Amino acid sequence: MVTQNPNQADELIYTGFNQDYSCFTLGTDSGFRIFNTYPLKYCFRRDFPGGFGIVELLYRSNIVALVGGGKSPRYPPNKVIIWDDHQMRPTGELCFRTEVKGVKLRRDRAVVLLENKIYVYSMQDLKIRDHILTAPNPKGVCALSSDNDRIILATPDREKGKIRISNYTEDRLIQITAHETSIACLGMNPQGTILASASDKGTTIKVYNIDDGSLMQELRRGIDRASIYCLSFHPSSLWLACSSDKGTIHIYSISQQNSANPRSAFSFMKSILPKYFDSECSFAQLRIKDSKSICTFGREPNTLIVINSDGNYCVAEFNPEEGGACNIIDQQQIMDLDIV
Repeated sequence: MVTQNPNQADELIYTGFNQDYSCFTLGTDSGFRIFNTYPLKYCFRRDFPGGFGIVELLYRSNIVALVGGGKSPRYPPNKVIIWDDHQMRPTGELCFRTEVKGVKLRRDRAVVLLENKIYVYSMQDLKIRDHILTAPNPKGVCALSSDNDRIILATPDREKGKIRISNYTEDRLIQITAHETSIACLGMNPQGTILASASDKGTTIKVYNIDDGSLMQELRRGIDRASIYCLSFHPSSLWLACSSDKGTIHIYSISQQNSANPRSAFSFMKSILPKYFDSECSFAQLRIKDSKSICTFGREPNTLIVINSDGNYCVAEFNPEEGGACNIIDQQQIMDLDIV
């Protein structure tokens, strides 16, 4: 057993989930760590003389995409390093002229996001398959399907507020005029059939049918401007969770017919008030610390898992029939865990 020295605490730079949310990754100023999401436990830790700003794990495999970050990056921030943890060395490298803003993986594709361009590569040989021009995308926003039979990539389009859906399986392109301001967050269900989007205004979330681009639901997060960090679907696609800098995780019911989400008290005045007031409110809520967080639904029924940028791991339970406030059933500080 290796125990972290409390006098040498790492600074947490990056948090992220793998494609099926079974694991999550941490990038620190001295390496990276991989955890099993539930039950919470260490998978492995690798220490380096330098930090990582992006750590993207390919499912539960030995392949990790790494980008340097922090005050002393391990690798230049304009490079993506493909790390093979079985061989304990890099086995591939992608180099760009500008800083890498995000990386997404699936078994047959690697997607690299820059400020105004996205590159799509074959995962097997790292040969380029597509490149996409986008509006300014400083957060590296995109959503990539994990379904083996559907290769779907959703990205900001070239015009502000528009979304581009690239269906590589059927060789189709769909463009959606989603928001008036820039796209700030995208989330896709595991099947690659439903897309959720939020703008940098952060007051509403829109849910679209990926096959035809039609609007399914408009969901209300709040009235104040907010930064949306994460949009995560339940594996069944019946629920959507949203995290923001306002310290509340919202859970919405996803349904075209019998939605469980309450509507605004002003919805009866929708003919004279802005459309916002006819949007659906969240079904359940979890109040957490005001910090950047990512979230996913747990494998146990009606549970939600939240990981904060300060290293706090939280498991909460929601009532699928009555909704309301979630009940926290477990909290741990992941940076304090022992490595077994």
